[in-house]
Amino acid sequence: MCGIAGYFSKEPTHQLEGYLQTAIKTLAKRGPDSQQTKILSPQVGFAHARLSIIDTSAIANQPMTDERGKFTIIFNGEIFNFRELREKFLSDIKFNSTSDTEVLLNLFIRMGKGCLQHLNGFFAFAIFDKDKNEIFLARDRFGIKPLHVYNDDRMLVFASELKAILQFPIKKEIDYNTLALYLQLNYVPGTNSMLKSVIKLQPGSFSIIDSKGSFTAEKFYSIPYEPGQKIPESEMSYGEAKKTLRKLVEESVQRRLVSDVPLGAFLSGGIDSSIITSCAAKNVSKLNTFSIGFKDEPYFDETKYASLVAKKFGTNHTVFSVSNDEMFANIFSILDYIDEPFADSSAIAVYILSQKTREKVTVALSGDGGDELFAGYNKHQAELRARKKNLLNFLMKAGLPFFKGLPKSRHSIFGNLFRQLNRYSEGLQLHTSERYWRWCSFISQTNAIALLKNKNFVNEEELEIRKKFVLDAVSENGDLNDVLFADTQMVLPNDMLTKVDFMSMANSLEIRVPLLDYTVVDFAFSLPVSYKIDPGAGKKILKEAFRDELPAELFHRSKHGFEVPLLKWMQTGLRPLIENELLEREFVAKQNIFDVNEIEKVKGKLFTNDPGDVHATLWGLLVFQYWFKKYLS
Repeated sequence: MCGIAGYFSKEPTHQLEGYLQTAIKTLAKRGPDSQQTKILSPQVGFAHARLSIIDTSAIANQPMTDERGKFTIIFNGEIFNFRELREKFLSDIKFNSTSDTEVLLNLFIRMGKGCLQHLNGFFAFAIFDKDKNEIFLARDRFGIKPLHVYNDDRMLVFASELKAILQFPIKKEIDYNTLALYLQLNYVPGTNSMLKSVIKLQPGSFSIIDSKGSFTAEKFYSIPYEPGQKIPESEMSYGEAKKTLRKLVEESVQRRLVSDVPLGAFLSGGIDSSIITSCAAKNVSKLNTFSIGFKDEPYFDETKYASLVAKKFGTNHTVFSVSNDEMFANIFSILDYIDEPFADSSAIAVYILSQKTREKVTVALSGDGGDELFAGYNKHQAELRARKKNLLNFLMKAGLPFFKGLPKSRHSIFGNLFRQLNRYSEGLQLHTSERYWRWCSFISQTNAIALLKNKNFVNEEELEIRKKFVLDAVSENGDLNDVLFADTQMVLPNDMLTKVDFMSMANSLEIRVPLLDYTVVDFAFSLPVSYKIDPGAGKKILKEAFRDELPAELFHRSKHGFEVPLLKWMQTGLRPLIENELLEREFVAKQNIFDVNEIEKVKGKLFTNDPGDVHATLWGLLVFQYWFKKYLS
């Protein structure tokens, strides 16, 4: 697990070398063990920041060049099947190290882009071919590892994080279409960036930067699922499917235990992390497991369930119990690390868990991906209900004007109920794909654009084009598998995996996600919806596959997400930041991005009895403003 950065100058120059050296320093938390820069030609420079996991010796440092001096690699990630690949395809080669990096380099030399089909792991890497003067870039199948690319008429720059690219003399123009989408979702979807000239290489894609500096991208992997298809139950019995899924997950976990440094697992007390722990504990004696507890939020504290799992499997379990004040104290460390607006507030808890876990291990397994693959979110239950043509839905749909008038808040029982009723009723008014987008969002597109001063900077046709990649997946004729597929295209890479990468790398911790092994994902999308979800019960087959392994108490409780007390913080500790600094009226007016009066309306809602999701909107605005002030002001 590391950080990479590099450039391709479209004319020979030495002027970019200093920028590259500065850029790699910004990635030091991703790779605290070594930061090295190498100028490969008058047009190309590579840099690497290393977090040593496999073969921790200096001989495995990067940039790494083959013995002939023709090919050079920089690599962020892990190839879990590298030993099998070395034995199967490269047994005639004498290796200098025991690293997966050297295997990957030689596999590319032998197979070119064809090597990607053989890789089981997560990665973003670049390989320079000195003879062709070309750079090959690739990103893993599901976007677990990030890769940003800047391109103009002078140079092309790529890096693991945007902050490294920002060290170069680039154009820093805000993409207002991206901003309009961000204001809805609180994260940036798709391949676009908050800056016009920066994109993200799409998951499961590779790119070739040729000798003239042109950039083309191509997919090497897509989930084998066609939106709109309805998979019949007859293709595989439920019993057979359970056995196969269990075998695939167990094998995936076993693959992810390869490490030359201390390894552990996150254990939240939920089904996904408990399954990962049960599989890992069979292969690792006294597995280190880690939970975060919430002193001031007992409703969300699941550490008692985590402790049950830890006791059953004899793990070396550590609980980090944190207060709201401790979470609040970490906000500015998180804001300082984020280099593109990202406002999923659950990142705060992930940051603290990563920070404390890193004190004991360098690698941790996580249960991420289970909800998206097997229908574990509340929105999946809501969508299942919304597709039924019954009297209840008719009444709910007709009741929208009434629900709109009720006081809505996430921070009281009835307020949250009214909020959910209003949100559900709103969704019933929409077509399937529109409902999907609305339920992924905090505010509507109309309300997001209203927050902007220069509304003509947003092209609504372009917004629809950018949303098309996910909305086309949610077919009117399909079933809930379409929704899960859409989640893997948008929510998973752009929110969930971005959050984990940001927060773990900020603490030099590698996170591995066994449920996103492509063998597990491909199998999940071969299963009918009825194997995954019933009314009131999601992740059905995943739970049943491991029911005999886990404590019974885990299966008899409702799913609890976790929300930091943003509304309370905004009314107290964050209030000066809102009123006197980042959203202060004069600053907003001078900034000339947002509509001052609309921002004042949002701020005013904080202190009403109907705040709804205003805290999420304000958090999105604060994160953007902090980013703007740090990088663009």
